[in-house]
Amino acid sequence: MSETPPNTLQYRFDGPEDAPVLILGPSLGTTWHMWDRQVPELVKQWRVFRFDLPGHGGAPAHPAGSVGELAARLLATLDGLGVQRFGYAGCSLGGAIGIELALRNPERLASLALVAASPRFGTADEFRQRGVIVRTNGLDPIARSAPDRWFTTGFSAAQPAITDWAVQMVRTTDPGCYIAACEALAGFDVRPELGRVDAPTLVLVGSDDQVTGPAEARTLVAGIPDARLAVVPGASHLVPVEQPAAVTDLLVRHFSTAWRQLFDTGQTALPAAPVNPALTAAPHAGPVAEIAPAVVPAQPPGTPDRYETGLKIRREVQGDAHVDRTLADADDFSGDFQQFVTRYAWGEIWDRPGLDRRARSCVTLTALVAGGHLEELATHVRAALRNGLTPDEIREVLLQAAVYCGVPAASGAFRVAQRVIREETTPAE
Repeated sequence: MSETPPNTLQYRFDGPEDAPVLILGPSLGTTWHMWDRQVPELVKQWRVFRFDLPGHGGAPAHPAGSVGELAARLLATLDGLGVQRFGYAGCSLGGAIGIELALRNPERLASLALVAASPRFGTADEFRQRGVIVRTNGLDPIARSAPDRWFTTGFSAAQPAITDWAVQMVRTTDPGCYIAACEALAGFDVRPELGRVDAPTLVLVGSDDQVTGPAEARTLVAGIPDARLAVVPGASHLVPVEQPAAVTDLLVRHFSTAWRQLFDTGQTALPAAPVNPALTAAPHAGPVAEIAPAVVPAQPPGTPDRYETGLKIRREVQGDAHVDRTLADADDFSGDFQQFVTRYAWGEIWDRPGLDRRARSCVTLTALVAGGHLEELATHVRAALRNGLTPDEIREVLLQAAVYCGVPAASGAFRVAQRVIREETTPAE
């Protein structure tokens, strides 16, 4: 394994040098080992390329804050190896990278499989909240809850070694890179663009996936013109680990029959690292029916004005739930004010390049304390956490404000901030 530059990804090859390249993309919090059970069968036909996300699996901790940046790093890695066209299968965040490649670099993609994927992963608030928890408590709470998100209850009970392996994968991830990946998922929404994906696509999902389940899979199938659906029974989010035989069978069938422009890649082989741990195969469960797609034409986005820019920033900073509630409460009397605030406060001032969002949160918190505006402080404490301030840093801002704005004002601010920080940084049971 050679040194990994910041603009590329840690990777490995398996399989014959002269075979077409098939890329397997990992999920958030996992490593390339999540695909261990698929590799022995896939290398019979393909040169399998696997990669680790930044800060995962011992990869260098160079955070990437968007799916587009992750896709660009993957392409830079492939360019350095002379790989021009390839098939791609990705799970969850790895699936988002696959969609990004299909939309921005369609000429590179011979075939696509989206596993446990979605055109939008939950809400931006959910992933920014996860980032707040990691920033405050580290990755241990996320690691302990990973088996509940990734596996069915029966699988976790029957496969304790794999469950422990999953927990350790998350624990050994770099926290900053995990938070950046959460930001990448928070900002990912390609629902209006699905109609432009022209690669032959398999959408594969576990029947019991509670993260990106069959409903999200059907949204992908409805939007992508040449997509087919396969639902794997008895599997949750990490379906390649939980039902490896079924997933392998589906991938082989898809890439064997829906591969455009086969060619010789001609890259040099790299020695494969030892596979550790070896995952125990779960009982085979065959896929259920594949269905033909329904076409949903893409809707070209309108040209954004300062209001649209402000609304986007406001949602990123204050959260979708707060913004939706505020705008829903606006009426004929207050609607113009909300338009004004969104366009000028958020679309003009918060979008200026002179200060980053952390600094703007510090200034905003201080101004609210000075003005005694405790009714607005709770919202901006939450925003400060989303913008990357830690509870310790918020405390320092309030202590500084106590000196220059007065102890009584800061006393009330500390009560508000203490309540909000407890709510936002306490992991869900």
